Order: sequence, then C-alpha cells, then structure tokens
Amino acid sequence: MNPVDGKEGPPDVCVIELGGTIGDIESMPFIEALGQFSYRVGPGNFCLVHVSLVPVLNVVGEQKTKPTQHSVRGLRGLGLAPDVLACRSTEPLEEHVKVKLSQFCHVPISNIVNLHDVTNIWHIPLLLRDQKAHEAILKVLELQYAGKVPREPKLAEWTERATKFDKLKTPVNIAMVGKYTGLSDSYLSVLKALLHASVAMERKLIVDWVPSCDLEDSSARENPEAHKKAWKLLKGADGILVPGGFGDRGVQGKILAAKYARENNVPYLGICLGMQIAVIEFARSVMKLCGANSTEFDPAATSPCVIFMPEGSKTHMGATMRLGSRRTYFHVNGCKSARLYGNATSVDERHRHRYELNPDMVPDFERAGLQFVGKDESGRRMEIIELPSHKFFIGAQFHPEFKSRPGKPSPLFLGLIAAASGQLEPLLQRSCNNLPKTHVNNGKVQIRKLYPTVPVKSPLTSLVNGYYPNGTGIHT
Repeated sequence: MNPVDGKEGPPDVCVIELGGTIGDIESMPFIEALGQFSYRVGPGNFCLVHVSLVPVLNVVGEQKTKPTQHSVRGLRGLGLAPDVLACRSTEPLEEHVKVKLSQFCHVPISNIVNLHDVTNIWHIPLLLRDQKAHEAILKVLELQYAGKVPREPKLAEWTERATKFDKLKTPVNIAMVGKYTGLSDSYLSVLKALLHASVAMERKLIVDWVPSCDLEDSSARENPEAHKKAWKLLKGADGILVPGGFGDRGVQGKILAAKYARENNVPYLGICLGMQIAVIEFARSVMKLCGANSTEFDPAATSPCVIFMPEGSKTHMGATMRLGSRRTYFHVNGCKSARLYGNATSVDERHRHRYELNPDMVPDFERAGLQFVGKDESGRRMEIIELPSHKFFIGAQFHPEFKSRPGKPSPLFLGLIAAASGQLEPLLQRSCNNLPKTHVNNGKVQIRKLYPTVPVKSPLTSLVNGYYPNGTGIHT
C-alpha cells in the first residue's frame, strides 16, 4: 500500500517473489499465505508465475517435462494453480514439449514462456517480450483493455545495452580482494555493480578473485604456490576493490592490498571494511602508528583508528547495525567523489555496519594528507575518504553497490572502472556537465522518472470474497 515512485497512492501492481522449491518445509507457511491471498483478492487481481526446470538427459538428448509436471502437481495440491509457466532450459523448448506441458499442467500454450540460456542475462527481458509474456500477464490481471497500458514494452534502451554487452572487447581487470572468494555469490551485489559500470564505460569486465588470506606472509610459508598466485593476480590488475566483511580472518591481506594500491598508484575502491583497512594501512605506513588497528580485531589497540559505534551495544548483536539509507554531505569542493556524483552537495546511500572511523583521530589523518571528503549530518561520522595525490583512491563507509542498476551504475564504481581503463578525467567532466538520469535539487541527487506511472486499473474498493482488499479485515 506504500507509494514507491514518489507519487501519492499505492502501486498498481505488486511483485512478490517466493524462492525455494515446491515441497520444502521452509516455504510452506508462505505457500499457504499466497493461497489465502489469491482467494481474498479474487480472479483478475492475482497472477501466479511458476518457474520450473526442463532438463535434458545427456544420454537421451530429450527435453524432459516430468520435473515441471510434478512441481505443478505439488503446487496444485497446496491450493495454488499457476497462470504462467516460465521454463528454464539450456536450449529453446521444442514445440511438442510446450504442447505436452500445456496438456498436463493445464496452462495455455500462450502462457508458457521459455527462458533458455543466453549470452548475458540482460537478454532475458527481450526473450519475455518476444514470447508475449507481458500480454499473458496483462490478460490474467485483466489489464489488457486498460487505456493507458502501453501495447509494447519500451525496451529500446535495454536492447541497445544488451547488444553492447555482447560486443565488448577491450578488457579491464579488477582484483576482488576478499575472504569469501570461493563463493562468488557472496559478493553478488558488488559484481553486478562492477558489471553495470564496465558496460557503461564500454569495457569487458574480468574479475580476478584474490583470497586475502593468500596475500599474507603466513601464506608464503604454508602455501607458497597460492601466495605467489595471489600476488601475481593483484599486481596484474588494472584496479583493486576491497569489499565489506566481518571478522579478523584475512584482514592483514586486505591491508597489504590497500598498501600496494596506494604505493603503486593503482586505482582502489574500499567499501565499508575496505575503507576501514585503508585507513589502518595509512596510519601504520604513513603516520608510523604501529599499534593502529580496529577495535573489532584488537580491542586493546593503542591507536584505535576504527571503533564501535557509540550508540551500539557490544553485548546485544541483534538490531545493533547502522542500516538503511543515510545522507552523506560533501565537505571538500572539487573532490573526485563529489564530481562523480555530479557536484552534488549530498547523496543518499545505504549502510550496513557496526564499526566506523574514530572521529578523534581525524585531525591527525588530515594533517598527514588523508582527506575525509564525506561526512554525516553531525560531522562526526566519516563516510568517504580520498587520497588527493593518488590517481583514484577512495573508500566509502556505505555500500554504493546496493543502489547500482543497469543503465544507472553507481558513481563510485563508475569511477573505479574509468580510472582502471584510463577514462577518469573525461568521465569527471561528463559527470559535472551532463547528468542524463540524475539532477541535483536542494543538495540531493534525485532520479528522473523515465516512464511516469499512470493508473491502469481501478483499485479494489469493496469486499472481495468476504474480505477487505488489504487483507486485514479493516477498510482503509
């Protein structure tokens, strides 16, 4: 019921994703909730899209429909009937397979869409458009006759972007230094943000996964081959990114990566913990504070560069993080970060952390040459750091990857890719002079709506199947 596009009134359509597999005990309460919800709102107000796999047995070479038949049967047994089938497969579905699925799953052939493997994931919306998936959904929701619903999705810009993605040739190597590199999904948001930025800068992204533990001196003794490989990847990268994390494992390796980037003028972006370790490294190497550390790793540190949030609790770990969108104010005119954000005086970015830079040590850092260009409204929380003498050395306490989108990449990630590919200065000029999708108003970067939302169907205003439309029994 909450407005989501900056305008008054609730959205016209709400998208709910229920993950997992049919039959899993974990999802049972949510399946039941969806069943009750579909009954409350009634026909024409609920469209269920069921995603299922159509595998191919290598020996037989035939597309098998049994897994989908069984999952649909299980779904029906739980009180839900799919309106649209989205079938995943390696190759396009054969026509007779669609006929078989339609016959045994009781779904019209026009409502069976195939999501086969493509060169990049941005082709999926184009696949859906080509198979008229939008028409199937509009028909189920009884929106096909709404006067202001566009007949065809506006995907010209998206098509151009997906095509450009496939044609990228010039590589840009980014070393991702973290401790969860064995599972790339751990850094999925960061990966997507890098991808959005690299496509915008017309570069083919190559991510070199560098386990931070393998950079440490102890690794040279215990596993010399891994140590040698990690340093070779780091030194061969065009840019270095250190994402967020918790715990002290691998921290020394991240500090060494930040030191290498600083001393060798390699573009560096540190996010959350990545910013904190850059400050610790600066304190140790430049300011000669051997005891510099974070109280997260050493509670008795003689030079605590990073401390626990004053208002937080060290004994109660639940709900003690600084979360969500917070405003950052730029304090240094002409700094790279502000220019990347279009010379905005403030930006709203999302946070997720418990520890932050020690404000009492900020004057010492500034005298040594480290700039704190972004701070919160109180001026006590350090949000963005920069080394002005460096090509691109930026750290952010917030998580800029959370707001990155295809066609609207995060400015800081855009800056990293631009610096790593020798395009930073032209980008900074463009960011200041031409903002196609953002503009500055009262110090806040605001998003221009490309496609204004218009009411396409009258909202429910009366009882449906004995319930009020909001499902609470209270008319609002």
